[in-house]
Amino acid sequence: QVQLVESGGGSVQAGGSLRLSCAASGDTYRNYCMAWFRQGPVKEREGVAGIDQFGSTSYADSVKGRFTISKDNAKNTLYLQMDSLNPDDTAMYYCAAEIDTRNPVCLQWVGRVLPASHLRYNYWGQGTQVTVSS
Repeated sequence: QVQLVESGGGSVQAGGSLRLSCAASGDTYRNYCMAWFRQGPVKEREGVAGIDQFGSTSYADSVKGRFTISKDNAKNTLYLQMDSLNPDDTAMYYCAAEIDTRNPVCLQWVGRVLPASHLRYNYWGQGTQVTVSS
């Protein structure tokens, strides 16, 4: 019902910035709890930042003060502004929208590893690669 497409990734030097975008299409009239996840090589997928239906946000401790999540409902687009990037931020970044809007819990996974069994509870984008060099 919902398709997500990420963009904005790339290669930057430490201290640089990137702005990721997630364009949504399909049943975009619904209020979804949405989040950004990231997964590095030989690593598990973890929640980076989330925003619920009411605009409340949550951030992993490792990115607080550096990343900002926001969304533009008119454009059906989710954003992740990333500043002061460091090599530890290198990963594939995924946009996710929680399928069940009646019992949203996407903020629960911010700052935590998402079990593989829970992948099916979200719509996912294809991912966009972020590489930070020092």
